[in-house]
Amino acid sequence: MKKNVITLGLMFVSTIVAASDVKLKNQLENMGATDVTISDSPLSGFKMATSNEGTVYISQDGQYVIQGKIFELKNGKAIDITNQGLMVELNSYANEMIIYPAKNEKHAVTVFMDITCHYCHLLHERIKEYNDLGITIRYLAFPRGGMNTQTAKQMEAIWTAQDKIKALNDAENGKLPTQLKTPEIVKKHYQLGVKFGVTGTPNMVTSSGELIAGYVEPKELAKMLSE
Repeated sequence: MKKNVITLGLMFVSTIVAASDVKLKNQLENMGATDVTISDSPLSGFKMATSNEGTVYISQDGQYVIQGKIFELKNGKAIDITNQGLMVELNSYANEMIIYPAKNEKHAVTVFMDITCHYCHLLHERIKEYNDLGITIRYLAFPRGGMNTQTAKQMEAIWTAQDKIKALNDAENGKLPTQLKTPEIVKKHYQLGVKFGVTGTPNMVTSSGELIAGYVEPKELAKMLSE
């Protein structure tokens, strides 16, 4: 009997939490957000909400919303934890990434890139330098103009090619795909980028979830990742 009472109690608590999450979801949707997902956050009294608008933290009573970077003060350092809750989703796309592995890997960064982006091209030209410094580069697609563009369809062709690395290298060397494809994989990558707050390319995500906006040369990136 005691065990049954405990079980019923846990079910009741679970129902309350679920109901609260639905309320928060509805509240954000009423403000115009779509594709809203509510999940736990490292902030006491707050939930993390991701949507087409990006990521925010909303209080469990629905009265307050925090938008922007969240830092944890730990051991005398300010650690960016804004996107930590998105890392499981990001890593679930590992099989869809175009990866240039470092032989002696010290760090791995996931780069949201666009094949028409000048600074993405500069980064790609120096892949060997990043790799030689122990940095693995993992690419996700982020067509800056959105899904209804030729670039998005070209990137879908690259990300679904039998040899994705060759297809991307060819594109970076000016040989773009001629057979366009409807963005499906690319759409998922793009939506994830929006959740991370990506608005341009390249944007890099470290293994801890920190977002580094813009192009960073190999030695400077290695220094940043080691600090």
